Amino acid sequence: MNLGVTVTQNKLKEFLLNVAPMRPVFIWGAPGIGKSSLVEQFALELGMECVSLLGSQLAPEDIIGVPQIVDGCSKFFPPVMIVREDPYVLFLDELNTCAQEIQKSFYSLITDLRVGEYHLPKGSIVVGAGNRAQDAAIVKPMSSALINRMVHVELSVSSTEWLEWAYSSGIHPFITDYITQRPDHLWSKPPKTEEAFSTPRSWHMLSDALRGYGDRISDADIETLTAGTLTPAHAVQFRAFIRQLRNRYTIAAIVEGKERWPDKPTERDILYFLAQSFRAHLLKNLPDNRESAGGREKALIFAAKARIRELAAISFEIAQMVVADDDGRALPGYFMVEIVRDLPRLAQKAQKNGVA
Repeated sequence: MNLGVTVTQNKLKEFLLNVAPMRPVFIWGAPGIGKSSLVEQFALELGMECVSLLGSQLAPEDIIGVPQIVDGCSKFFPPVMIVREDPYVLFLDELNTCAQEIQKSFYSLITDLRVGEYHLPKGSIVVGAGNRAQDAAIVKPMSSALINRMVHVELSVSSTEWLEWAYSSGIHPFITDYITQRPDHLWSKPPKTEEAFSTPRSWHMLSDALRGYGDRISDADIETLTAGTLTPAHAVQFRAFIRQLRNRYTIAAIVEGKERWPDKPTERDILYFLAQSFRAHLLKNLPDNRESAGGREKALIFAAKARIRELAAISFEIAQMVVADDDGRALPGYFMVEIVRDLPRLAQKAQKNGVA
């Protein structure tokens, strides 16, 4: 289905909040652009459980249940995944991958919130979603009777809105900075051949993989990961972008004072990533106590305090991230005492580390 009118992620949230409690909604959109996650967020904002049924894996009895003899009469008992005491959001994902025989079983569920004699709790909401035929996805024609039972909306990708989400969700700074510069690479049309292609979902997967490798990731690892997640042309350019960042900034040079922290507003994501790497460097290389520190380690202690002071002048919040133990790992106590003494405003975070 091509509606001719699309909405972005934020507009879809508003659409669901206004329409879905009144009428069932069906969301159309290309694979990997966030249809499922947006429905889950919608349910979360309503304080309701989201129960997902995957259309491609359903049989009719998964909806209407199986019959049993009760007092001499047959009675259908719906599956436990549908039966709830409190109202919830029933998400029918990939609904248009079902055969029409299975689609029929959704009619009363979508129209009346009813399965046989069982009624969904009052206030429950039904939302469906599916890919479009033009995106080379596996879809089946939806019957006119099923189409006419729902309000339809088509989702499109907004790089600006995705970046807002990415910043708050911890997407790897390499990716957010790249998409900031190349928003047109956030999504590409699915290819006709079997190859990876860029979507918000694939960038999210790449971010998780980069986080998994951490600082030890090699150029060969990055090449393998990008080849398996991104459109080939995007993968080549993203790898070149990372090499540029790596050649420009190195933690060793920053710690030694040979390079300065990036201080431009447009480089804030790079600053965040470098600060994370700086914290990891300190956790690994600072001695457990000052008394055991050798000449090189004493030089690191002195340099680290100077770099944190410079970082705080650029972004106090990012400097706090370096000294905080939000990840369960604390910098040595003697070092934290000196940080609190030299930078009193960091005391609030330091106190969480048990520093007096």
